[in-house]
Amino acid sequence: MRRADRLFQIVQYLRGGRLLTARVLSERLEVSERTIYRYIADLIGSGVPIDGEAGVGYLMRDGYDLPPLMFNRDEIVALVAGARMIRAWGGASMAEAAQEALVKISAVLPDTERDRANAVQVHAIPMPDMNEELRERLDLLEHAIDSRTRLEMIYGDAEGSQTSRTVRPLGLWFWGKVWTLVTWCELRNGFRVFRADRIAELIELDSFRTEPGKTLSDFHKTDRRDAGAGWRQI
Repeated sequence: MRRADRLFQIVQYLRGGRLLTARVLSERLEVSERTIYRYIADLIGSGVPIDGEAGVGYLMRDGYDLPPLMFNRDEIVALVAGARMIRAWGGASMAEAAQEALVKISAVLPDTERDRANAVQVHAIPMPDMNEELRERLDLLEHAIDSRTRLEMIYGDAEGSQTSRTVRPLGLWFWGKVWTLVTWCELRNGFRVFRADRIAELIELDSFRTEPGKTLSDFHKTDRRDAGAGWRQI
């Protein structure tokens, strides 16, 4: 690893006010503690607001902005491929944001890394049924999850029967072809997972408060304990 990369990694480890000792940093970077002391001194000398001392630990004060980030090849592939997938299969706002992210990533990368990003041959093709109505519905669902807004919806099951449900939206899952909405269903008083493409009507209601036993974390615990208990997809 280059010296510049190690300095960058130290800054990354210290971001957010995390207190780390020279020993911990030396183990993570696979260098000696003496080298860490020298790197810390170099960073402080260049203006990075690091506080601390040998034997106690180091942390970086909030508010420090890094120069344009440097990514390795695998990170570039992951970022570009992920953005392309959301652009192809996400909601309308998600897709637009993914495209903007690709532009920004390219703009901040040095020429060599920009060439790597442009050379990534991982692509995503929109599904035929990924129409604008479904894209807008995904955006609405994502917004409802973020704002904790209860939803009233008309939902059609696999047999075509429709029911009216009032749900607390908790999360969106993508299965490679189908988006599903994880909810707490007030009609069934339990977790239910609905296919986004089977939602016929959708109305935003009032906001809801987080309650123990009805959160996404609780859903995950139920899922791990027994895939057939406590929730089901309809």
